[in-house]
Amino acid sequence: MKTADFNNRIIDGYLKLLKNLDPSSKLDLISKLTKSIKSDLKDRKNAFEKAFGAWDNSENADTINKEIRNSRSFNRKIEGL
Repeated sequence: MKTADFNNRIIDGYLKLLKNLDPSSKLDLISKLTKSIKSDLKDRKNAFEKAFGAWDNSENADTINKEIRNSRSFNRKIEGL
């Protein structure tokens, strides 16, 4: 069974359950579904923006480079042959 067919069957099942609701309950359901969709879209947009990992720092690049270089520690031990 294709995914689209399966989804359509689920939707049809829900519609059969919901057809007996009063109009105000249907409007309330529509409102809640709309809020759900908007929050899903907002979450996706935030996830997309976070994927690029923008650096949020007030220091310039030279200062950050100096800090990184100064924090390095080398402890190489050269053994004699």
